[in-house]
Amino acid sequence: MNTDEPKLILGGQHTDQRGQIEFFNEFDMGPIKRVYFTTHFDIETVRAWQGHIIESRWFTCVSGSFIIKLIQIDDWDNPSDNLKEYEYELSSEKQEVLYIPNGYVNGFKALKTNSKLMVMSNYGFNEIENDQVRFDKNKWVKWDN
Repeated sequence: MNTDEPKLILGGQHTDQRGQIEFFNEFDMGPIKRVYFTTHFDIETVRAWQGHIIESRWFTCVSGSFIIKLIQIDDWDNPSDNLKEYEYELSSEKQEVLYIPNGYVNGFKALKTNSKLMVMSNYGFNEIENDQVRFDKNKWVKWDN
């Protein structure tokens, strides 16, 4: 089992008379091979649970805000029902990148309409076979809808 834990990588911002710059100086993008976006048009839609045995991902909110929940899987064929839940709120108003190591599933929903999440991966599209695993959205958490 992977011993890495999820973590927030903090960025920052600087404002002066010329405008504002937002940055992620501590975020090493070396492992990133692919970037994609997901937009939730409403606050009812839940995307859960999807995870990767090998692939790691990084999330940052570029518009609106999201609640993101993570579960580290103990057995991919028959995971326990009572696994530790990690919960994060990402907002476009904060400069944060959420690192999700391999071995975790994620679920998320928008807290504001038309919220947009940027997802980065350390593998290309279809580069790894049979790495994506899905579970019922209510297996570990009862979402608010």
